Amino acid sequence: MADFRRRRLLRLALLALVLFGGFVLLTWLQRAMMFHPKAAPTDERLFERAPGLERWWHESDEGPVEAFFLPGDGVSSASPGPVVIYTHGNAEVIDPLPAWLATYRRLGVSVLLPEYRGYGRSAGSPSEAAIRDDLLAFHARLVARPDVDPSRVVLHGVSLGGGAAGLLARERRPAAVILQSTFTSVADVAWDAFRAPRFLIRDRFDTLDALGGTDVPALILHGRRDEVIPFAHGERLHRALPRSVFVACDAGHNDLPPPELDYWGEIERFLRNAGVLR
Repeated sequence: MADFRRRRLLRLALLALVLFGGFVLLTWLQRAMMFHPKAAPTDERLFERAPGLERWWHESDEGPVEAFFLPGDGVSSASPGPVVIYTHGNAEVIDPLPAWLATYRRLGVSVLLPEYRGYGRSAGSPSEAAIRDDLLAFHARLVARPDVDPSRVVLHGVSLGGGAAGLLARERRPAAVILQSTFTSVADVAWDAFRAPRFLIRDRFDTLDALGGTDVPALILHGRRDEVIPFAHGERLHRALPRSVFVACDAGHNDLPPPELDYWGEIERFLRNAGVLR
């Protein structure tokens, strides 16, 4: 009887070990498919001359994580202004973004560019939980600045960054959100592409659940020919957000905005209508 119990316990232990190993392997495979931290090389020449740029570091439990802060034109402690937290896609880094987002600054909007763990010069490994924790830490530092109006924080997320924006919006209500080429959730993308059951998805980035049904003003831009995140995801987000504006673009996933789109005009009009620009 004692031998039978020992054999049974051994079988249970082996089964637990196999299940745990399978869970770890599945998590690793999912994150290898979702995150591409080495796809874009770092290049400090791309931002070293950006006027007023501040390099921030957050000490996470895996090491330092970087962010850039760029003040908007005309903002000061006597005249605080709005700010955009821009979360980039999965094969990008923050280095070239100060030049791309210079229009925000000319509009008097400051810009925060948080990096993800494992991307660029940041330590650690990316995950949904890690990105959420780091965004919350950067947000706390941001809204404590005297030149930032904490009632006018806008989240602008691109692709995976839209899911990251949803994580922050769930915890810290923004004045407005801009979702560009963004999914309803990673679980929905995995089901569409592989028929993967939702319970197997580790990092869900459920944008629809985070924002759906809220009255947060939203600008949603999506390409009709998006080959990565189907156009239907943008349509579903639009239907779920009562105060959303939907801009359907003649573009795929990586060529949005197309040349014919008045991209910055759409953004400026949206921010004025949302009360962010005054």
